[in-house]
Amino acid sequence: MSHGKNYKAISEKVDRKTAYPLDEAVQMVKDNAFAKFDETVEFAVRLGVDPKKADQMIRGTVTLPHGTGKEVKVLVLTKGEKVQEAKEAGADYVGLEDMIEKIKEGWLDCDVVVASPDAMSSVGKIGKLLGPKGMMPNPKSGTVTQDVGKAVKDIKKGKIAFRVDRTGNIAVPVGKVSFDKDKLSENALSFLDVIMRMKPASSKGLYLRNASITSSMGIGIKVDTQDLLTKLRQ
Repeated sequence: MSHGKNYKAISEKVDRKTAYPLDEAVQMVKDNAFAKFDETVEFAVRLGVDPKKADQMIRGTVTLPHGTGKEVKVLVLTKGEKVQEAKEAGADYVGLEDMIEKIKEGWLDCDVVVASPDAMSSVGKIGKLLGPKGMMPNPKSGTVTQDVGKAVKDIKKGKIAFRVDRTGNIAVPVGKVSFDKDKLSENALSFLDVIMRMKPASSKGLYLRNASITSSMGIGIKVDTQDLLTKLRQ
């Protein structure tokens, strides 16, 4: 993969082998952002787990204290009185069979799909369409719930779902380049705090293997894991 001049110029400024303290790494991401749009900042960790083992599959949700900076479009698949509840909570799209038909036809102009339990038999019809995109509603991520109104509000405030991939990595958006450095750091630590509390008893050896932070167009900057753990204890 070839990179542009801006990317190469940044690469020369950053020592790819050095793990920087979180605050310094965040500042480097902000200073080196060159895109003409407000880039998303992504924080990633590699964990000492084996996702093939059910008890080491790390997945869940976290509500970032400062949100992600992204306007999240929420689709709620539900029926009855829950339709009005979802609309009043701020859902962008609400329906069931009508929305399912739209999705079958190729529409999917949303970021998160929430469903009420009584709608799941119908939602199952589009599981093969939502699943590969990571958008299938799931009780563990809080997107299958009777309280659809609360789910919508939480997602709009900055609640995000995460799941470890097959190599033990998890990456989540923690804001935009335009965010203050402190807000980006606090969002990253909030996510990490949840991850550390989820350490499986069966996970042996080092749990937090490494961490990095980057912007949409930037390079990955290693973050000092000891600095992260120290900050969590403060």
